[in-house]
Amino acid sequence: MSATTFEPIPARPAPVKTEGAVAWIRSNLFGSWQTTIGTLIMGAILLYILPPLFGWALIDAKWAANADACSADRAGACWGVVTEKFRIIIFGRYPFEEQWRPLVATLLLCSLLVASCMRMFWKAWLGAAWVLVLGIFFVLMHGDVMGLSLVETDRWGGLPLTLLLSSLSMAMAFPLALMIALGRRSKLPAIKTFCTIYVELVRGVPLISVLFMASFMFPLLMPQGFNIDVLVRVLAGITLFAAAYMAEVIRGGLQAVPKGQIEAAATLGLSYWQTQRKIVLPQALAMVVPGIMNNFISTFKDTSLVTIVSLYELTGAMSLALNSDSDWRPFKIEGYIFIALIYFVFCFSMSRYSLWIEKQVNKSKLR
Repeated sequence: MSATTFEPIPARPAPVKTEGAVAWIRSNLFGSWQTTIGTLIMGAILLYILPPLFGWALIDAKWAANADACSADRAGACWGVVTEKFRIIIFGRYPFEEQWRPLVATLLLCSLLVASCMRMFWKAWLGAAWVLVLGIFFVLMHGDVMGLSLVETDRWGGLPLTLLLSSLSMAMAFPLALMIALGRRSKLPAIKTFCTIYVELVRGVPLISVLFMASFMFPLLMPQGFNIDVLVRVLAGITLFAAAYMAEVIRGGLQAVPKGQIEAAATLGLSYWQTQRKIVLPQALAMVVPGIMNNFISTFKDTSLVTIVSLYELTGAMSLALNSDSDWRPFKIEGYIFIALIYFVFCFSMSRYSLWIEKQVNKSKLR
């Protein structure tokens, strides 16, 4: 009987680290020869663009609010325009001596928005907090009570107006879009037809036309002497427009829920609304979180269009600040970069929050 020969097993290579910055760079930037070539090309382009851009934006930039110095030397950016026009850009045409009011109102609204995104604050009192903060917001902005001077809504502007229009339109558009999405899947012909016509009609026109109709044409249809504030009309227009797009996003999630689950719910004796609330909607909304957040971001940016109806939100306030001053008018690009940074901070925060929501949903699915 021959002896068995044992050969040593060759040593296996050490496991590759799959977490951390080095692992991310290895997998995303140098994962294959195609991505490596793309990374090198983009790196060369950035090396060509970034140094002069860095010099223009920081090294050679002028920070003092001196229009003559900026005009004499145009080698670098003139951030002095932001220093000089900051309060007009942020608060628009709001009375200068009363701008502490929109500042406090904006801080309260931003604090509530941040708190609403944190799970520890998802309590029953959060709805009451929204009513309270919005009430304080309108009291501070409008005044005419508690010794505050009256400031008409057509003088509201800047960042407070942008946050007010976007947050309220998102909050009101979501339940409306939910009902429209359910209506489009209804078996009742009248409801289904109405919801379909609404969605197709609104999605078939640009937002500018909706704002124009709400601001200029709608008052012509009202009885003589009856007038609705322009801010309310614009808010209603943005809400109806956003709801039409969001309804289609939600409808996509509803169609993705397996039909067998709905049939199983009917077998268990659940009513239509019980089935929607306990089975269909939780799954449908979880699947379309990215689409809903994309709609929110689009709505936030679309508020810049209200300038056409003489409401000077962030973008309009910046144009108003520079167009009215010939000394600072040549430095519009610095002003646009400043407000673009503000838009980026808010939109990037919303996108990161969307990723966090997706992770929470995936965790709940694994449990």
